[in-house]
Amino acid sequence: MSEITHSTIKDGWFSETSEMWPGQAMTLKVKEVLHHEKSKYQDVLVFESTDHGTVLVLDNVIQCTERDEFSYQEMITHLAMNSHPNPKKVLVIGGGDGGVLREVVKHESVEEAILCDIDEAVIRVSKKYLPGMSIGFQHPNVKVHIGDGFKFLEDYKNEFDVIITDSSDPEGPAESLFQKPYFELLNGALREGGVITTQGSENQWLHLSLITDLKKACKEVFPVAEYAYTTIPTYPSGQIGFMVCCKDASRNVKEPIRQWSREEEERLCRYYNADIHRASFILPNFARKALE
Repeated sequence: MSEITHSTIKDGWFSETSEMWPGQAMTLKVKEVLHHEKSKYQDVLVFESTDHGTVLVLDNVIQCTERDEFSYQEMITHLAMNSHPNPKKVLVIGGGDGGVLREVVKHESVEEAILCDIDEAVIRVSKKYLPGMSIGFQHPNVKVHIGDGFKFLEDYKNEFDVIITDSSDPEGPAESLFQKPYFELLNGALREGGVITTQGSENQWLHLSLITDLKKACKEVFPVAEYAYTTIPTYPSGQIGFMVCCKDASRNVKEPIRQWSREEEERLCRYYNADIHRASFILPNFARKALE
């Protein structure tokens, strides 16, 4: 069998470069390339790294590594789930690696979790190469729909308690998921008091104007729209943000409305806890000023 090669890998190192983070790159040492295909929507690469476990790359951008994925999956999920008093029906848009589903079903209130991803290749490849994340697909309350999240939402009104958008970056297939019409659809698909989280335009160090625009769009649609972030070494500049929005004007999403005991937190999560929930909304001065 011939060895798989890829344009992003040279001299045994994968390198992630993009116009979205000019003048810098994330490089990881490659042990073995496990899979490469061009799906209908994007370039899908999976490799085993020397120090970060298995890595999933879409369109030359790191989506997750086994070493640090939990900080992203846990935060994008539990910031929303623990800002809702009783989430029973949950929708995940994107998230084909299964990581968000894995976190959603940790909440015993959940009766149904639907995942809608446009690209079956991501789900298929993750089930094969990322068993620790794709375990989410095995839960009996999970349903999977392959298709466009935007179109999927148009058919649902007043249906979900929580909707989590785990999309790729605001370039390429996910571009429409960062604009006001999408947030209007989300708002319509939520039940009263519903909560959303969305991958919030990357990073305070790199994309402050993007984040400002995103927050403005959310604010025009939701009475409550707050920006939070997590630390994650293999994302650009080691950080990624989330918009957390709620239909209920009186809800404070910065304060978990439900929380696990300390023992449960440590059993269920490696990153998220109630204190991190509160702290994730506290921004450095330069970002706070821009977002105000």
